[in-house]
This record gives sequence, C-alpha cells and structure tokens, in this order.
Amino acid sequence: NGPGPYGGLLAADANGIMLPSGFTSRVIARSGRTVSGTSYTWHGAPDGGACFADGTGWIYVSNSELATGGGASAVKFNSAGSVTGAHRILSNTRNNCAGGATPWKTWLSCEEVSRGYVYETDPWGVKAAVRRSAMGQFKHEAAAADPVRKVIYMTEDESDGCFYRFTPATWGDLSSGTLQVLVAGSGTSGSFTWANVPDPDGSPTYTRDQVSGAKIFNGGEGCHYAADTVWFTTKGDNRVWRLNLGSSTYELAYDDSLVTNGTAPLTGVDNVTGSSSGDLFVAEDGGNMEICVITPAEIVAPFLRITGQSSSEITGPAFSPDGKRLYFSSQRGTSGSSSGGITYEVTGPFRTTA
Repeated sequence: NGPGPYGGLLAADANGIMLPSGFTSRVIARSGRTVSGTSYTWHGAPDGGACFADGTGWIYVSNSELATGGGASAVKFNSAGSVTGAHRILSNTRNNCAGGATPWKTWLSCEEVSRGYVYETDPWGVKAAVRRSAMGQFKHEAAAADPVRKVIYMTEDESDGCFYRFTPATWGDLSSGTLQVLVAGSGTSGSFTWANVPDPDGSPTYTRDQVSGAKIFNGGEGCHYAADTVWFTTKGDNRVWRLNLGSSTYELAYDDSLVTNGTAPLTGVDNVTGSSSGDLFVAEDGGNMEICVITPAEIVAPFLRITGQSSSEITGPAFSPDGKRLYFSSQRGTSGSSSGGITYEVTGPFRTTA
C-alpha cells in the first residue's frame, strides 16, 4: 500500500465515479441504447477492450460477454475525442470476455467457454472476422502480443487453468502455428519452460491436462506485455504474476493476502492494461469497483472507483493511442444486469514517465 501517483480520490462526479483531482469522466455508450451521434445500438455485457489508432483519431473495441450473440463492437473517435461512428465487428459467438490487440491492428476476441475459440477481428469492421482454431480450444480469457519473440500469450479462466503461448508459422498470420503451455514448479517464483500442447483442439483431453508439469493458475484473467515482461492476473487467488522473458523466470508481483500495511486496495483482479509510464492499471471484478494502479516502484493504490454499482464489474481498460484517455466499462451498470452495461471515458493528466 501507498499513496498513488495521482493523489486520493475525490467525491463521486455526476456519473458516480470517484477520480483524482484533474480528471473527468463521461459516458460513451450504454447497453441497448443508441451510441450518441450514431445509429448503432451498443451491445450488452461489455467486457475486454483495446484502442487502435485511426488516422488522426482512434477506435475503441469492446467485447460482449453474452452467452447468445456475444461478439464485439467498436466506437470511432476523431482527433478531438468526439464520437463519429459505431459498428459491429464480430457476431454470433459466445461469452466474448477479454482478448488482445495485435501489432498489425486486429483485435483478438476470446470466447470464455469450454473449448472456446479465438476470433481475429477487424476494428474497422471492413474485413470479416476469422476463427483462429490453431490458437487452441479452451476457456480463453485474455491475449497479449509479444512482437520481439513473435508470439501471443493467452490466459485460461479455469480454477486449474494454464498459461499459453502461440507461435504462428508466419508472424502476422494466425492461421497456423504451435500452441505451447508454460511448465514450472508449484512455487510462486522460479524458472519456466514451454512445452507443446499435442492436441490444441482440447478433445478428448482438455488442453490444460495434456502436458505433465504444466503450471496451474487459479482463474487466469487479464494479460499485458511490455518491455520484455508479461503481466497477468488470477482472480481465484487475487494475484498478479510477472514473467521475466529475458531470464525465463516468473514471480508473484501482487497478492492481496500478503499486504501487511493495512487493507489491500486491490481485490477481484481482472483485466489489466499498462501506460507509457510503466504503470499497470488493474480492473476489479467486484471488490469495491476500483481500477487500481501498480507503479514501477511497486506501490498499489486506487486510481478510480465506481459508486452505486456493487453488482457489476469493471472491464476493458484501454488507453487512447496518445495516452490521454482511459476507456473502460461497468459490465452490468446500476441494474446488475447484462443489459445495463455502461462504457466510460476518463480524461486527465496521465503521467508519461514514472
């Protein structure tokens, strides 16, 4: 615990969000309603998301974690941050929870169902979405691209889940490649290796059960790559893990049960993203509905809190390409229902260096 880089939280604003001084929020979209300035109806249960540069503006994509329909949508912004359009980029899939952006500007939308798939989508909605079967069939959660090693890392939302990486035969083409699982000891730190998953389709044996020695993680959630490091969260034990790719070692970066100086500010760890300053922003699934920041100095503190929505969870944190705006959703809003989702934008003096 410690003071965050942005100071304490002020009283809730008109949108019910407590923010540090200098920051403001606005509602971008509400489930079941037309996105302002467009004719597009926003999807239910908004979940994982990412931003993509679009000329002088940008696009924010958002998954829909509905069991029927699912898929993903996108909102377009101009250089001033005004909404200029909204559209569907993926339809007729199931429980699209998180995912990840690729360096070639596609969005990997992941199905959080048993033997679910990864779908590669076009944020502009021009190219048809493609199912990427080679990336394995399991309860997919998040994905993070490593342009140095030319691989995609993936989490699995099972209480006995694994951590995966997919190496495409050709970088930039996910139609074929090798699926591997992280192999390590049972401790919270040590060295790791990778082993091939014999049958990526997970049938008849689940992918997580195919490799002896595969390290088990309790409910894999968000995943983020930056500077030779992969960060990912496990909600079953409220942990944030760190893979040091240069040394092939892993370690426990955060565990709420190990916080000794007061009550742990971060619980219900879920989606995670990073800023150019090296700060991690971790969204809570439940808890007290906060996005917490973990600084490079290893201080953890609340960055924002959504009030009056205790039956929801925070999803999809992602920064605009210029780092000045943070997008995220409350999946079930004030109603506690998937039809009550709200997608927000927070603008303010985000730091660029630690």
